[in-house]
Amino acid sequence: MVRVAILDDWQDVARASADWSGLAARAELSFFPDAFGSLEEAAVALADFEILLTMRERTPFPETLIKRLTKLRMIGITGAYNASLDVEACTRHGVTVCNTAGGGGGAPYAAAELALGLLISAARAIPAGDATIRAGGFQHGVPVGVGLAGKTLGIIGLGRLGARLARYALALDMKVIAWSPNLTDAKAEAAGARLVAKAELMASADAISVHMVLSARSRGILGAEDLAQMKRGAILINTSRGPLIDEAALIAAVQAGRIVAALDVYDSEPLPADHPFRASGHTVLTPHLGYGVAETWREFYPLSVENALAFLDGRPVRVLNPP
Repeated sequence: MVRVAILDDWQDVARASADWSGLAARAELSFFPDAFGSLEEAAVALADFEILLTMRERTPFPETLIKRLTKLRMIGITGAYNASLDVEACTRHGVTVCNTAGGGGGAPYAAAELALGLLISAARAIPAGDATIRAGGFQHGVPVGVGLAGKTLGIIGLGRLGARLARYALALDMKVIAWSPNLTDAKAEAAGARLVAKAELMASADAISVHMVLSARSRGILGAEDLAQMKRGAILINTSRGPLIDEAALIAAVQAGRIVAALDVYDSEPLPADHPFRASGHTVLTPHLGYGVAETWREFYPLSVENALAFLDGRPVRVLNPP
């Protein structure tokens, strides 16, 4: 029987998010809720699977891994593309790649909503207040928060999600400034923001939210020099990708108590148990929940099942690398 692996079932929601019975009647299904520790571990665990149904960019699939999966015939990805999957290598090795089209249609702004939540949580020390009450205390020891009305939010990357966060900030009576390498005055104005130079944004914003696609060009787009320009006590939010920010510089900044980092994404995921972010009182942390809401799962998983069944029928759909 064909073996199908459902990878990175991040919150154990895959089974309840789709009807798997049709696929289960034709294939042996294995669900993997935990991330692999290395490519070597992934290669061993996935060696006998013909179909892999993956989740966005959680497990990378470079050619070094793909060529070791000699039984692999099809990879299903969620969303329109997956930057951590080498599609050309899949083509060279005879592996069909199918997507779920645009993806996230049920909740297109979920990541921006989480960024807003991280902003408010960091500004009002909500995690500390919650932890104090659960430990039997109440107000003592909870840091004093700051109001957001009248403050300045800097947005790095004013695309679909960045522009949506700008709207949220305006509703809070915040001022919004923005920067990215190709941002224009007209696009910034359309989003209710003011285009400024990167250095001005870093130095003048009370909170900064990053909304960039990770690429060779954007990797490390915020480095030590940029973080050093931030106001003391400013909040830095990242719901995009960890490597957009120089991690060593960010660790140093939060350990020094200069800024608060509100993070949903990290260089290494899951975040290592001994990572300095976990021990810092100047961080607010979530486990890469950005797009992961019920509406997204109810779109991604049924389409993934449909892709696998179509492939087994010999009529693959939503193919990224047609012959």
